[in-house]
Amino acid sequence: MDCSRFIVVEGSEGAGKSTAIKLIKNLLEEQGQTVTLAREPGGTPMAEDLRTVIKSASVDEKVDARTELLIMYAARVQLVENVIRPALERGEWLVCDRFFYSTWAYQGGGRELGLDLIRPIHDICLADMTPGLTIFMDLDPELGLERARGRGALDRFELEQIDFFHRTRAMYTQLCDERKEMQKLDASQSLEEVHAHLLNLIRPYIEQN
Repeated sequence: MDCSRFIVVEGSEGAGKSTAIKLIKNLLEEQGQTVTLAREPGGTPMAEDLRTVIKSASVDEKVDARTELLIMYAARVQLVENVIRPALERGEWLVCDRFFYSTWAYQGGGRELGLDLIRPIHDICLADMTPGLTIFMDLDPELGLERARGRGALDRFELEQIDFFHRTRAMYTQLCDERKEMQKLDASQSLEEVHAHLLNLIRPYIEQN
């Protein structure tokens, strides 16, 4: 499927993904484009229920990393088939807060499952759905968690030990080096600098597509 109009914003906790997505949406709409927004995990009634389950800090039992992985892909399939694919087929732009690279980074890297385990599941679930552009908002985990704490109560992922986030960031960095559709943006800069660099990435991409 043609996914050239599919843009994803990835990033660690506190990296400013929501603000970046609003900026991209506004830029597209200023050019007369129709934009659908989505988020992961979530974006459909069933996927939102799965989001609540997987992010809840009040889970009383140990959640196996493989269970977490499968729940993420179950929610993702619901989102793809009910929101993302129909929007792209209508010729709209789709801007998503996280997509499968989050799973590759958080479960593959952070949980240390590795990509060899994840890729067969990925190929079964959405082999033809690779976003045209993925922007990774890169931020030191300590700074990101400090920002996240300022927003209020932390979810189950945000309560992980710091080593988990360093492994996650390392996998994101590896993916940026390996995948041509991924671009890394330094999210530790001032808001004005981040927005300027983001626009420099997005404007030429939109013009090409």
